[in-house]
Amino acid sequence: LVACAAKLCYSASDIESLHEGLDDPQKVLRFVGMLAEMGHESPIEHMSFTFGIEGVSRSLLAQITRHRMASFSVQSQRYVKENGFEFVLPPEIAAVPEAKEEFLRAMEEDQEHYERLTARKAEKKAIEDARFVLPNACTTKMICTMNARSLLNFFSHRCCNRAQWEIRELATQMLQEVKAVAPHLFEKAGPPCLRGA
Repeated sequence: LVACAAKLCYSASDIESLHEGLDDPQKVLRFVGMLAEMGHESPIEHMSFTFGIEGVSRSLLAQITRHRMASFSVQSQRYVKENGFEFVLPPEIAAVPEAKEEFLRAMEEDQEHYERLTARKAEKKAIEDARFVLPNACTTKMICTMNARSLLNFFSHRCCNRAQWEIRELATQMLQEVKAVAPHLFEKAGPPCLRGA
């Protein structure tokens, strides 16, 4: 698909004959590699990847949705009741017993407030309003689709050691997944320090 899109840019071929000459997988990989070396990235936008992501915090959700060249479907806190909500415990807090105790107490208190607020009669409205007391640590689930070019940008920013730990872990797992199925496209993907200064 990427090779066909790129071939269209450099050829007088009509759409139906774009596949001609692309039977040899090694030739296609060399061609795609040449495009990467030239910095011609628009053809890889035709390739997309979809990820099922769960057990991440609402804090991560706020960060990942800043990557606007992606599509997201996220579990709604308006319609899904958060009974006994799960949460992400940051490693730095987990490492200090007093901080961990304080954090867990805060999660317990948030759950108690949430349950009292959702105990009102009109359940849908109660859930919709009660979600305002839920913390950013509350976990969520999402389906996320990005094209390959957007993923390269995402990996450049979010695999970096300056990125927040949770989204960096997610980005690293996503990079491993796409490298397994499209190693030539993502051969040089990751933080910019791996490719230069």
